[in-house]
This record gives sequence, structure tokens and C-alpha cells, in this order.
Amino acid sequence: MKNIDFDYLSKLFVDYGLKLLYAVIIWIIGKFVISKLMLLVDKKMEITKTEITLRKFLHSIVNTLLYTFLFIVIISTLGIQTASFVAVLGAASLAVGFALQGSLANFAGGVLIILFKPYKIGDFIEANGVNGTVVEIQIFATLLNTLDNKRIVIPNGKLSNETLINYSKNSTRRVDITFGVGYNDDLDRAKAVLVEIAKSQEKILKNSDVFVEIIEYADSSVNIVYRVWCNTPDYWTVYFQSMKMAKVEFDKAGISIPYPQMDIHMDK
Repeated sequence: MKNIDFDYLSKLFVDYGLKLLYAVIIWIIGKFVISKLMLLVDKKMEITKTEITLRKFLHSIVNTLLYTFLFIVIISTLGIQTASFVAVLGAASLAVGFALQGSLANFAGGVLIILFKPYKIGDFIEANGVNGTVVEIQIFATLLNTLDNKRIVIPNGKLSNETLINYSKNSTRRVDITFGVGYNDDLDRAKAVLVEIAKSQEKILKNSDVFVEIIEYADSSVNIVYRVWCNTPDYWTVYFQSMKMAKVEFDKAGISIPYPQMDIHMDK
């Protein structure tokens, strides 16, 4: 009986003890190799100046994939059939993929946004019928603050697949304002006043042409378009200042700003 037990234990050790030892050795070596590979991956992303959000996410994905591969190698070493395990894992991944279609689309959109940078934190953008300043770019969504300090969360899938306007991307912007003057007013004088307004403002770029021309004969006014260029951060300052100065200077020059009106002629 004792010989039978010894033989059984010997066989058990040979069959499983060595496999377990190999598995432990593979785990130790694999963990060391993975740590070194992750250092290389992080260094590479740092050299290429990858966005910090994408850097963290890619680190997590690569780390998970490497440990999954190590786990499969270890269970294979222990004699466990990996074919069925891989099949189950694949089926589970497919099911999760179908269940998370929207989230995966938002993730893919987030990766594209981080890689191609159509906007960055601090930019003022307009998309999906809303606008605001970008305060955070997450991997699944982008967070905006509106002008009245409301928080808007837009899925990245929407932002990467639909039209988006970035008002902060370019260093300069053109200010377009249409002013209406009366039909009886001196149009050349009105244009000259607007040109002087443009020249008097420091924030309007002097190396860009000032465009002031008649654009439309409307029902109650002759409309003059006023186009000047400024640095993007100065857009609203130039806009509001131009609006204010136009009224003041038109009044000084005796130029009227008509309001909509209708003349009624009564036939006896």
C-alpha cells in the first residue's frame, strides 16, 4: 500500500508539480518582461507627445492584452486546453461588442479627437446645436461650459462624425456687422464714418484691409457691411465696441439708423 501511495505521489509530482513550477517561473519572467515593455511603450508615447488621456488609455489596453496573453500561456503550460477558453473569450467579446456599440463608437471618436486635435481644452466650439468652451476631453465624451456656465456633455462619436465649428482654432477672425442707414442719408459720409471707426480701434489689425460697402437696399434702410479683422481673443471686444461707436458717430454726423416702418396711403 505504501509503495502504491509513493508511486502515485511521484507521478502526481512529475505530472503536475513540474508544470506548476514552470507556470510560476513563466509568471515571474512574464511579469518582468511586461513591466519592461510597458516602460518602453510609455517612453515612446512620451517622446511622440501623445495626449495624456490617450496615453493612459493605451497603457491600460496594452497592459491588459499582455497579461491576457501571459495568462493563456500559463494555463496552457498547466495542461488546460486553451482552444475552448479562447472560443468562449471570443464569444464573450463579441457579445460585449454588440451590447456596447454606442460606447465603442464614442471611444473610437475620442481616439480620433485626441489624435487629430480638431479642438483642445480652452477652445470655443459649436456642435450638435450647442456651443461652449471645452473644459475636458474624456475618452468617451467632451465636456463644455456654456457662456452662462452650464455644463454640456457631448458624446465623442457625435463630435467625430458631424460638423463642428471651432471658433478658437485660427489666430485671427473677421468681424462682420451690417449697419442700416436711411435712404435720404449721405452714403459716402456713412461709409467714411465706419472706416474711421475701424481705424480708431487699437484691437483691429492694421495690416488687414477694412471693407465697408453697400450690400443691400432693404425695405426701410440701405444696408452697409462692415468687415474688419482682429485677433481671435479680441473678437467680442471689437464687435461690441464697433456697435457702440457706430451709433455715437452716426448721431454726430446726422446719419439716421432707421427702424422698420410702413407708409399707408388711404384712397378716398
